[in-house]
Amino acid sequence: MGIVANKVTLEQQLAGRDFLTLADYNKEEIGYLLELAAHVKQQKQSGNIEQPLKGKTLGMIFEKSSTRTRVSFEAGIYQLGGTGLFLKSDDIQIGRGELISDTAKVLSGYLDGIMIRTYSQKDVEALAKHASIPVINGLTDTYHPCQVLADMQTIQEVKGGLKGIKVAYIGDGNNMAHSLMLGGATMGMNISIAAPEGYQPDEAITEKAMSLAGVEGCKVEVTDNPEQAVQQADVIYTDVWASMGQESEQTLREKKFADYQVNKELCSLAKKDAVIMHCLPAHRGEEVTADIIDGEQSVIFQQAENRLHAQKALMTALMG
Repeated sequence: MGIVANKVTLEQQLAGRDFLTLADYNKEEIGYLLELAAHVKQQKQSGNIEQPLKGKTLGMIFEKSSTRTRVSFEAGIYQLGGTGLFLKSDDIQIGRGELISDTAKVLSGYLDGIMIRTYSQKDVEALAKHASIPVINGLTDTYHPCQVLADMQTIQEVKGGLKGIKVAYIGDGNNMAHSLMLGGATMGMNISIAAPEGYQPDEAITEKAMSLAGVEGCKVEVTDNPEQAVQQADVIYTDVWASMGQESEQTLREKKFADYQVNKELCSLAKKDAVIMHCLPAHRGEEVTADIIDGEQSVIFQQAENRLHAQKALMTALMG
């Protein structure tokens, strides 16, 4: 796949940038990242891997534990010729009360990029404000942009494009819902979020996504009706009902979300060729039944693999 025509301009626009939320990136910039992700994936599959980040180091700060984020970033930076440093928050001074601004300035002298997976979006923004190197949001309670970049790569692969594709997201209006709305609307996708009252996406983020959708001629909607959301959907997406840090709410959430399970009955209302997506980890029998997530229309492991390729593209663009 050829990289977009204005490659040099986009390379210049992205070099040194932070990646905090998809709302900070326009359609052309996201499109470039997705084409670059397809390119690096093809390289890996052919065994012809370039190493544009040779000699560079990514610091990876984790306040929230992870499988996919840690392994994909650490393997990705290694494959690009660089080195990844795993920095658990308890092992560095930021976990002992050091100012984020001090940590940002110190790490900027040692590293070429920072990836942080944490709770507060404000902490990520503060780190980016005071760092002189790119900061990548590996996940916060508000956004999960790296996941959605990989999700869009996956949808392109299985559906042939993004514009006009309908994604029905069923479940908690969390960081995944927020990033899906923002990224999807920017790329001309129709996003329908079905969540119970009290668990719907942030109103300000929803309004921002709707504004972006208006520009692209697509639609973002929020409803409490999962059957309505999946009508004519090309993609059915779900996530756990209780995210990390919400374990004490598990029993309550199981009751609130009982009617939001992605199962055979619900999926029958979508297009016949609709695919099933989940950012993982999954709780089979809760937010999704085993026959659906492990069925022929599930692309969850293709989606998970694409975290590696999308993030390699991201690191190449920002740190290269």
